[in-house]
Amino acid sequence: MSDANNANNEGLIIVSEEACKAVIDRDSAFSAVENVFAAMANGDAYNFPVIREAIGYADALYGFKSGFDRAGKSLGLKSGGYWPGNEAKGLTNHQSTIFLFNPDNGKLRALVGGNYLTAVRTAAASAVSIAHLARADSKVLGMVGAGHQSTFQLRAALEQRSFEKVVAWNGNKDRLKNLQAVAEELGVPFESVDREELCKQADVIITITSAFEPLLMKEWIKPGTHIACMGTDTVGKQEVDAALIASATLFTDEIAQSISLGEAQHAIKAGSIQESDITPIGAVINGDHPGRSHKEEITLFDGTGVGLQDLAVASAAARLAVEKGEAQHVSL
Repeated sequence: MSDANNANNEGLIIVSEEACKAVIDRDSAFSAVENVFAAMANGDAYNFPVIREAIGYADALYGFKSGFDRAGKSLGLKSGGYWPGNEAKGLTNHQSTIFLFNPDNGKLRALVGGNYLTAVRTAAASAVSIAHLARADSKVLGMVGAGHQSTFQLRAALEQRSFEKVVAWNGNKDRLKNLQAVAEELGVPFESVDREELCKQADVIITITSAFEPLLMKEWIKPGTHIACMGTDTVGKQEVDAALIASATLFTDEIAQSISLGEAQHAIKAGSIQESDITPIGAVINGDHPGRSHKEEITLFDGTGVGLQDLAVASAAARLAVEKGEAQHVSL
């Protein structure tokens, strides 16, 4: 954010959703997320406690994620949540805005659209986990879930390994056509399968659902699989069997969120794992942890979604929008 601060010291930068799409691509999102995960593991960046509440209106969940990246000079918060009725209105169910502040004086520096950035930063997190944890010879990618964020996940994941096939499952099979269209566009064969068959075939699996019960069971997962669980970000949610969590080598974006509202929450409550069983992905990025230790190992990344991811990509968007003339400037 420091470059954007210098570019417009006296005013407010506004970066619209369209501007974010114009300046942030998958590579820039990947770099921003990878760097902030590394900073978190080094102790140079930290998240503040998450606020997330059902507001008692429109069945919406609303809250705040915030933090400070001392290395990247990013200070701010993301305000927003999930409105399940939005899709019927032609809107994205997830709605958010990112506020960036000048860490030197506390002044508001930028308002950045958060909907597109939330999708690309979530996809970047799973892609980072694949890049650092999946077997190099992974050939089949499994997708569990076909909602709005699934196509972002698919595009980002396919860039990390030489995948030769995509297998996918969704509760509503009609929605799989969106994933199939992306796979066909990128020249990768696509097959709709049941969940057990998906696990038999896939070397890498991404779960991106809003499930409150396990969709994947321990006995279905073959040795050497890497799993990125990206949907569980609230108390009570669950995408995979707690026994699978207990049997895998576990990594996460932030341990505190993983054990309280992430995929590890159920295994923690059952007493089958301890906090010390989970490694921050940043430790692998920094070379302080080897990551995957052998080809037969099952690795699992619990992507809970942290505020620092949002601040990292929003700071990049603000900087690039100023550089490319895509930002609006408002005098305060």
